[in-house]
Amino acid sequence: MAAQADEKGETIEVSEDTAHEISVDPWYQVGFILTTGVNSAYVLGYSGSIMVRLGWIVGTVGLILAAAISMYANALLARLHEVDGKRHIRYRDLAGHIYGRKIYALTWALQYINLFMINTGFIILAGQALKATYVLFRDDGLLKLPYCIAIAGFICALFAFGIPYLSALRIWLGFSTVFSLTYIVIAFVLSLKDGVTTPARDYSIPQMHSTRVFTTIGAVADLVFAYNTGMLPEIQATIRPPVVKNMEKALWFQFTVGSLPLYAVIFMGYWAYGSSTSDYLLNSVKGPVWIKAVANISAFLQTVIALHIFASPMYEFLDTRYGSGRGGPFAIHNIMFRVVVRGGYLTVNTLVAAILPFLGDFMSLTGALSTFPLTFVLANHMYLMVKRHKLTFLQKCWHWLNVVGFSVYAVVAAVAALRLIMVDSSTYHLFADL
Repeated sequence: MAAQADEKGETIEVSEDTAHEISVDPWYQVGFILTTGVNSAYVLGYSGSIMVRLGWIVGTVGLILAAAISMYANALLARLHEVDGKRHIRYRDLAGHIYGRKIYALTWALQYINLFMINTGFIILAGQALKATYVLFRDDGLLKLPYCIAIAGFICALFAFGIPYLSALRIWLGFSTVFSLTYIVIAFVLSLKDGVTTPARDYSIPQMHSTRVFTTIGAVADLVFAYNTGMLPEIQATIRPPVVKNMEKALWFQFTVGSLPLYAVIFMGYWAYGSSTSDYLLNSVKGPVWIKAVANISAFLQTVIALHIFASPMYEFLDTRYGSGRGGPFAIHNIMFRVVVRGGYLTVNTLVAAILPFLGDFMSLTGALSTFPLTFVLANHMYLMVKRHKLTFLQKCWHWLNVVGFSVYAVVAAVAALRLIMVDSSTYHLFADL
């Protein structure tokens, strides 16, 4: 165990049983990591997956409320990073410390499912971006989506081999910001141009009576998916002390300045195309081929970087548990270990992405199965457990209301998402070229 001073100058124990770097990043670098997740290429799908399903009023209010409750839940979790004089650098370690081994295992399973599905979605997104780029120049149907997904998975694996841990991203976070702003600005400007020149749009919510309830529930799950990582303790582990104060700064950055590009592209995309907005906004915009190509390539490259962030807890587990622990991160045997282990993990991700390339459904299922339990249910209940002697009766009631309410909605949203996947699977064959 290592010791660090917290914001009060007291000694905090930190687990050193990790092969990755911890406690080295300034708060603004962590803020950019969080912002990279929020403004990933997923934002190009929210106009279609959220606004089209919910409409102007419910969609707008939902986005604002989801941001508020997500900020609140993440702040609760950040304050639990130091419990009983020990700093917990993994979500499962924190849960295990509070509840014991069974909940440790359950939390790890939920987090693994969460990150696996997010990474699968990223590979689908990267494949869509590659295919959209190809279609701009040759719409001959030769390069199908499953092939693009396979290429995307291979590129993501190459990047994973060269970046040993989360803190090593550094300059790549700058590139990620440039890529994000590139596709967001292009999507915004082209949508604005199309909206000005296009006749009146139809903003009515599509009337699909058999699936309307399920799509609405799924859209609400997408709202919380948009803001949350499901790996806040792992990200907080990289931040310099004082870890709680600095993490709160990073969260405020994420939910204020960092979220403005997300709002801009969501609202502009829906305003321009209404209920006909594509689930991948760059498929809806009209403009010069080269500009659209730049946007799609930027989306592809940003997705490669963003996937690495969300895969880092799995990489940390594999490196710590099975790595040699000898030599530097770029020693030949450590590079070969990453090639085999990370390559195998991403191969499975890529295969699932190619078999079931239904991006919107994956977002809904991820929100239901893991984002709700990890971010809202567990965060509130852990806060209750740790702070129970300091909370008033009304505060306890508030946290219990969150625990019960989000638990119920998680079950309902999971059923809705599975239903949508079943419907899409019956409509499209496996390895569909969407």
